[in-house]
Amino acid sequence: MSRRGIWHPWRHLARHHPHLTVLFADLPSGLLGFTHLADGVIVLDRRLSQVERRCTLTHELEHVHRGPVPADRRLAAREERVVDELAARRLVSLRELMEALLWSDNEHEVADELWVDVPTLRTRIAELAAEEQVAIDARLADAPRWQP
Repeated sequence: MSRRGIWHPWRHLARHHPHLTVLFADLPSGLLGFTHLADGVIVLDRRLSQVERRCTLTHELEHVHRGPVPADRRLAAREERVVDELAARRLVSLRELMEALLWSDNEHEVADELWVDVPTLRTRIAELAAEEQVAIDARLADAPRWQP
């Protein structure tokens, strides 16, 4: 994290995982990145935007922290959902989400403001804890609305 609380996956990678190498390649459609821990390599699709690279690298770093994905297909799918949620939480704090939702309810605008892709924003919102949802509802209810 930086002084402002913004997560910087590239800084985290350099500071905490200098043994890992990031490579860029043309990956198959739908595959944004993957990690091969045995070789110490994270591969990202070279066509990703800056925001997509940030989100995908964070996702892959969560895999590094959690260890290998289970071989069982159902367990692997569950692990991907957990990693998606952890990455979304790391990338989007509750405070930042509340502030972004104050000025827009358009998911593309909110994602841009939060420097994440729309799937990461959707995951963060879908996995809000009950107390987080209460806090957001209260913050939005108290906010003055802009009138044209």
